[in-house]
Amino acid sequence: MTEIPEHLLKRAKEAKERAAAASGDAAPAAAVESTPEQAAAASKIPQHLLDRAKAARSQAAGTAVEAAVPVTAAAASGGAIATAAPNAPTGPGGHTQRLLTVVKSGSIQDVKSAPVDKVHVWPHLLVAEFVAALACTAFTLIFSIFVNAPLLELADFNATPNPSKAPWYFLGLQELLTMFHPMVAGVTLPGFALILLILAPFLDKNPSNKPEKRKFAISIMTVHLMFWTVLVMIGSFFRGPGFNFVFPWEAGLFFEL
Repeated sequence: MTEIPEHLLKRAKEAKERAAAASGDAAPAAAVESTPEQAAAASKIPQHLLDRAKAARSQAAGTAVEAAVPVTAAAASGGAIATAAPNAPTGPGGHTQRLLTVVKSGSIQDVKSAPVDKVHVWPHLLVAEFVAALACTAFTLIFSIFVNAPLLELADFNATPNPSKAPWYFLGLQELLTMFHPMVAGVTLPGFALILLILAPFLDKNPSNKPEKRKFAISIMTVHLMFWTVLVMIGSFFRGPGFNFVFPWEAGLFFEL
């Protein structure tokens, strides 16, 4: 049997006391205690639950009558048969009630997560990268067949070229060495830039891929590219003999691949 919560019993008891005080004698109070419909009305049980409980009691009473008929016939024929009618499930005070359990909607609803724009690494991403790598390799191979590399003459260790420039991808660092102390130009500034680029994904966690919503990431990358591009262009086209600053339209162009 389902146990009735304490707060419902307390509410039913208070309703009985109010009904007894309104009638002025103890007899109606006893009737309230013994009548399921009055107790149910006092506890504000919905009407459809009352009708269902009444139908269940009627069905139980009909089953008891049908079970009593064979017993009476057996007793009339002299047989000693003792049977008991099945008791209807009752609660405290003989009341037959049904309780509804309040269930939150979130526990019975099938909530699906919102779709997220994701791409699987394998095979989607790696296949695209592999095809791009094959295309770049094929282009480099075909280009090298028809175009000769701009090689210089053999190096002479007795003659140092003037100006002596690093490869173009290191000219930005060489340009910094002409402006700052080697410790600052070779360690501090490049290290700060690398640390900032490493921390950028943790500082900017915006998942959007729209440029207007990624101002922080675009600003950092723009400053980095502009800073390094300007240094490489100055070292390539504006540095002459002795790595001195010159204008290419005056002293010539001192740039070789």
